Amino acid sequence: MKVEMEKLEGNQIRLDIEVEKEKVDDALEKAYRKVVREVKIPGFRKGKVPRKVLEARLGEEVLYQDAIEILVPPVLGEALQEKEIEPIDQPTLEDIHFQKGEPAKLQVLVEVEPEVGLGKYTGLEVEKQEVSIEQKDVDEVLEQYREQQAALVSSDREEVRDGDFVVIDFEGFLDGEPFEGGKGEDYTLGIGTKTFIPGFEEQLVGAKVGEEKEIQVTFPEDYQEESLAGKEVTFKVQVKEIKERELPPLDDELAQTVGEYENLEELKKEIEENMRQRAVNETQARFENEVLEAIAQDVKVDIPEKLVEQRMDDMFKEADANIQQKGIKLEDYLKMTGVSKEDWMEENRPYAEKQVRNRLIIDAIAEKEGFNVSDEEIEDKMDEIVGESEHDPAQFKTILKAQGYDKMLEKDMLREKVLNFLWEKNKKQTEGEKEEDRE
Repeated sequence: MKVEMEKLEGNQIRLDIEVEKEKVDDALEKAYRKVVREVKIPGFRKGKVPRKVLEARLGEEVLYQDAIEILVPPVLGEALQEKEIEPIDQPTLEDIHFQKGEPAKLQVLVEVEPEVGLGKYTGLEVEKQEVSIEQKDVDEVLEQYREQQAALVSSDREEVRDGDFVVIDFEGFLDGEPFEGGKGEDYTLGIGTKTFIPGFEEQLVGAKVGEEKEIQVTFPEDYQEESLAGKEVTFKVQVKEIKERELPPLDDELAQTVGEYENLEELKKEIEENMRQRAVNETQARFENEVLEAIAQDVKVDIPEKLVEQRMDDMFKEADANIQQKGIKLEDYLKMTGVSKEDWMEENRPYAEKQVRNRLIIDAIAEKEGFNVSDEEIEDKMDEIVGESEHDPAQFKTILKAQGYDKMLEKDMLREKVLNFLWEKNKKQTEGEKEEDRE
């Protein structure tokens, strides 16, 4: 097989492929075995018509279309592999010469990733913020744990304050008549939580235990029960008990309650480590964004629409997967919010374009700097990943490879190498930077 390649404008390549007549004849034979099972010719059983009789009765061309469909895919795949071409869209067969007993000639148009004209990408001195975790930050998290473990205890106070929890009986009246669903007994309500009808909780502030109080409120115009939407109603409310939130002490018992920690110091240490790692990750992400924006100012590249569309499709699938964890499909959620999929796509287009641009820049830098990921590095990373799984390592690894996870991992690892390179070559050193933060 002979393959000639010609680069065209607009990141397109034309391939002229000549295929040996032996492969043409083989494709015709396979086409015959397929077609003969489907045709009926008087005097012959179905599937038993000799090829010469079939071609004589129906013409040699009867096999051509099937033969072309059999021949082209593997030939095209071999040609792309030989020329190390990775299409970003389905190749287009522009022309074909196909004749029995002759070499086939194919002309194929292939769209590939664009060439990236890199400008300056080192020495940009993008400032990196220092990572600093203060004790007050840790204390805030500890206080959140106390809030989560707080218990409601009865208060001996007689008057309701903002922030209290009250146990109430209530009944609602519309035009002097009780309405369905407007009655409750021993209902616990947090004052200030805004979980009830707007204005209800505020009017309970100052109410006394045991007294009955009338409260007037107006249901929202968009209230789900249409008969009450926008209507003014009166509630008769009796406060039966006042409760206060009692925070647990900050001690070893609290640490053991919120997680598998031996003592409070162990909890504090993990909080600080997690906050430091999160801060480092945020700093790194901010740096990556800023340095790629700076590099992009001096880059020449025409971003193919196909790549943007592919990225938007991937983003939609990712968003759909995330929201499905909450028990709803993204398309259903968009319908409820009055947003079409097309609107969502258009809104996220700039972000998709930016991601494609950044990926092209990273790939171009990797090629120019000679970065690559070895098979050994991929295997080591795969072993690390499957080792952390509860599944059988060998079996899980086989499944991941069958799903193409190793290829995806290779791209991620290459990206990481480039970003580490950019980190070292462009960051502006700041006073007080710690070695572990840089690592």
